[in-house]
Amino acid sequence: MAAESNRVVNEGQEELRSSGAVAHSHTRSHSHIQFQPLTRTSQWQATLDHTRSHGHTHHFITSSHTQQQRYSCRLTHSLTAMTKVERGVQGSAGKFTKPSEPFLPKTSPQTNLNQKLSICSKLCFAIGAAPKEVTASASAFFLQIYLLDVAQINAFQASLVLFIGRVWGAVTDPIIGFLITKSNWTKIGRLMPWILGCTPFLVVSYFYLWFVPPFITGRFVWYLVFYCLYQTLINCFHVSYSALTMFISTDQKERDSATAYRMTVEVMGTLLGAAIQGQIVASAHTQKHCPTHNMSAGYLGNSSGAEIVKSLVHSQEYLSHAKEVYMIAAGVIGGVFLLCTTVMFLGVKEREDPYGPKTEEQIPFMQGFVQVMGHVPYLILTAAFLLITVAIQLTQSNFVLFCTYAAGLREHFQNIVVVILVSALLSIPFWQWFLQRFGKKTAAFCGITWIVPFTMMLVFIPNLVVAYIVAVSSGLSIAASLLLPWSMLPDVVDDFRVSNPSSKGHEAIFYSFYVFFVKLAAGITLGVSTLCLQFAGYKTGGCEQPPPVVYTLKLLIGAAPIAFIVTGLMILVLYPINEDVRRRNKLWLEELRE
Repeated sequence: MAAESNRVVNEGQEELRSSGAVAHSHTRSHSHIQFQPLTRTSQWQATLDHTRSHGHTHHFITSSHTQQQRYSCRLTHSLTAMTKVERGVQGSAGKFTKPSEPFLPKTSPQTNLNQKLSICSKLCFAIGAAPKEVTASASAFFLQIYLLDVAQINAFQASLVLFIGRVWGAVTDPIIGFLITKSNWTKIGRLMPWILGCTPFLVVSYFYLWFVPPFITGRFVWYLVFYCLYQTLINCFHVSYSALTMFISTDQKERDSATAYRMTVEVMGTLLGAAIQGQIVASAHTQKHCPTHNMSAGYLGNSSGAEIVKSLVHSQEYLSHAKEVYMIAAGVIGGVFLLCTTVMFLGVKEREDPYGPKTEEQIPFMQGFVQVMGHVPYLILTAAFLLITVAIQLTQSNFVLFCTYAAGLREHFQNIVVVILVSALLSIPFWQWFLQRFGKKTAAFCGITWIVPFTMMLVFIPNLVVAYIVAVSSGLSIAASLLLPWSMLPDVVDDFRVSNPSSKGHEAIFYSFYVFFVKLAAGITLGVSTLCLQFAGYKTGGCEQPPPVVYTLKLLIGAAPIAFIVTGLMILVLYPINEDVRRRNKLWLEELRE
């Protein structure tokens, strides 16, 4: 074998020497055969480091000795073919391949065929995103006003429910991610059992979140318990489903295409949740139950203003109706959740990880966590979209209150919400084309900055026509904020795999901790925003609110989200994975998969 290997190397070197492409080599020993793959690996590292230097961030790739030996054996057997290819290129083009484009053996047509997803598979995978978005949309737009005006707990208690529930959800995310990484592979996969197992319990907890118990003193505890339970179960569903993106295909284009399908259905789910909830419960927030006498005197600063605001409370008949319509909406949304989960399970096949070492031994969770948290692109992406997502959620949670009490659009808010989400739904294909044409980072800047001027317009000109114009334009930015982080996160995971080729099974850490940081920040922000309403003098169950509350709502809709968005975009400038880096990573991973 050693003699045969020496003969192969000698023949290749004679051909290269005759063309003037390589220098003379004087060593013919077996150790020289082992040296060539190491040189090739070093060339890969230099190429990748050079590419990343254009992104202003340096990454160091440390391949293990075992990995290099594996490349050594494979390259020894294919060296003759490589030299023939290089000689053919020289003869036809008169020059060799550029050093910045290292030669890689192409993946077989069968491999590409195996990784190609059918439209049916993409649709079924995308439908799995709808359940979480349907419930999240209903909660984001209506839970705050439900707790204040239907459950009638005070603003301080409502802020505690929202804050503790979100923080609890954030804390359980990495715990669930850890448990998922320790799960064994089953006949239906490693992630799918988590999705199916939590679904029935999640639907029950969601229903009781919108149920008003007959007792009054313990309502705060009731909603806190069921909101925390709902957050835990939705995390089991969402972390598993998000990580599933990496196990439906190894091809970047296929994953990006499936992600575009997913984002489209997510916006449809958000639209469906807001539409179902909004249209069913709209009658609970009209002004028909309020007294018809003029409220303007209450805002003129005279002595009777406080009594007038306090006297305008919801009647018992209205409350009974409001409780009923909210339970109906929860039941309908629970049925949608079960249906979509079933479709996703029947149409999606989870694949085993093709990148990791062919061994069952995995890196310990804490070691993997340290590696993930030390990956600079992940930290930059998480910090940037954390702030941007907080801005969007801050607007969502206060939008119905703003329309009801600050903009005089009480009778129209449910239709404005639908217009926002329809606009977002229709713009998803545009942003998918835009990111493929101009790059994901450029798409993030162009898409998310669009919301800033129109948000300020609604704050300063709160009338119906302006509201619909703002709704259409804001939908464009919401679509970009939904699509881009989940499209860019798989690129970060791929970049991590290139830098850590021996690591395996850390996808759930990436996704769970991303959701953890976003939920933690959103929980703190939403809790503080509701607490601000308490300090401003929010009147639980009131038909109108005093001027400080109106002013606070304008700040929560306008100035605060804009500050978060601008800060997030400034951080995103540092994101190093451009389109060139993505292409280099794709080539490396194809070689790693061979």
